Amino acid sequence: MEIERKWLVEDWPKGLPLVEEHTMRQGYISVRPTVRIREEAKTGGETAWVLCFKSAGGLAREEIERPIDKALFDDLAAKIIARPLIEKVRRTYLLPDGNRLEVNHVDAGQPGAFWYAEIEYPTIAEAEAWAPGSPALARYLGSEVTGQPGQSMGAYWERTRT
Repeated sequence: MEIERKWLVEDWPKGLPLVEEHTMRQGYISVRPTVRIREEAKTGGETAWVLCFKSAGGLAREEIERPIDKALFDDLAAKIIARPLIEKVRRTYLLPDGNRLEVNHVDAGQPGAFWYAEIEYPTIAEAEAWAPGSPALARYLGSEVTGQPGQSMGAYWERTRT
């Protein structure tokens, strides 16, 4: 189960400790239900390839991720008709309350490029109760889009690739 809130943001946050950074490429085999492949290259580290299924939903939805090898990723990517794969840079920041803020810059330099941030939670109750701990973070996360139609990466894929 994936439980997360999502915000549209602008730029990387200021004053938060950076935990890690990944560059990613991802494509969609299906958007209803979501079946996605992703290449995740950790800055200064390993590269992973992942096959992911996500059910419909907003705050909480089923998510199944399985590692795949590069050959299968490349084979599936070649079969995806819509091109190019989405490119993202994700930076993960540590919040003062211990949560992790994942900030993504999607398709930098392309028409429709945008930024979004997410926080994953262990329970729905914790997600619903969470509030930014400072006015600066509240301003940064001022545009919450959790559960709003058209705000998923699958919807972005449909708008920009199909």
